[in-house]
Amino acid sequence: MDIADVATQETVEVTPETRLGQVRSSLEEPTVGGVLVVEDDECVGVVTPTEALRSQLDDDASASRLAKPVPHVERTRNVRDVARLMVENETRVAPVVEGDSLWGSVTADDLLGAVTEHLDVLDVGEVRTTEVVSVTEDDTLGEAVNLMRENGVSRLPVVEDDGTLSGVLTTSDLVEFVVREGDQPGKGQRVAGDEALLDLPVYDAMTPKTLTTTPEATVQEAVETMLEEDTDGLVVSPEYAELVAGVVTKTDVLRALSYTEDDHLDVQITNVGLLRTTSREDVAARIEEVVDKHREMDVQHVHIRFSEHDEEFRGTNLVRCQVRLRSDEGSLAGTGESFGADEALSLALDRLERNVLEAKGRRDDEEYRGQLLRKLGEL
Repeated sequence: MDIADVATQETVEVTPETRLGQVRSSLEEPTVGGVLVVEDDECVGVVTPTEALRSQLDDDASASRLAKPVPHVERTRNVRDVARLMVENETRVAPVVEGDSLWGSVTADDLLGAVTEHLDVLDVGEVRTTEVVSVTEDDTLGEAVNLMRENGVSRLPVVEDDGTLSGVLTTSDLVEFVVREGDQPGKGQRVAGDEALLDLPVYDAMTPKTLTTTPEATVQEAVETMLEEDTDGLVVSPEYAELVAGVVTKTDVLRALSYTEDDHLDVQITNVGLLRTTSREDVAARIEEVVDKHREMDVQHVHIRFSEHDEEFRGTNLVRCQVRLRSDEGSLAGTGESFGADEALSLALDRLERNVLEAKGRRDDEEYRGQLLRKLGEL
């Protein structure tokens, strides 16, 4: 299936000179996955909600300063290819071209809406993210924003001290709260008017009654809920308790949608441009080296995400690398942080391999205990 029938010419466009304040206002709408920055009928970049949140630029700055280059796609491009492009470039909107001209755009919602009826073969438990970062109601908004930046996520479950789910905080919640300028009274003690918004508690901006799904629900059901409720993700919670068992987002579904059926290992890389001396092919080869050492584990997919921080050393930025491996035995991850993406990748792969060995050791211990119990039962 290609994107010809799902792409749209109803796009949100601005010029490079447009104020960021206007761009941020457009991004308040949950259905807007990004704003196209267009100059002379050419899309020169996209501003996404995540980038708008991370940026410390003033509202009077121009959109061009925040615009992120995103590959253009032809109207005849395959849905799976476009889903992969969105995941790897951390965007929910891509400019669509016809010939040499900008035709329109395609969003994550467009792709998911086109394939929803085919997603009943997958359960939420198969595509959810289980390594979840959460906050409490009393944590500050500044702490929450830092967690979002460090982990590359757009939503944080809000939990009580006992782990009970009490709500969710999203980038949309934060943008809306900043626009309101904290006018609404909340649980936090309001002091002088010049108090920084980021010092206020999460409670003031969170959505208290969040939408949830279960690990057993179909991905089709989850996507239908997300599209109907104009939300980017759902907290995964078991039926028997209001606890956090993961998060499933539109990006998780796009990632699953873009899995290939090739004989070689499927490796997706977000922000591959941060690598200086290592090619995409080199990364895939290094991942396969780790996987090949543990043939008893059937690895289905690997996702690598690089994120760059402002801190520098001798002109090289600090980079965080996260490697997540999905197999028939669950999900394993490794994280590394260093000055330069190449070194961060090496550290993340070392951590991943140690985690794989630890998981194998636990399985061997469980098998050994099982054998002992069986032998004792025979006595």
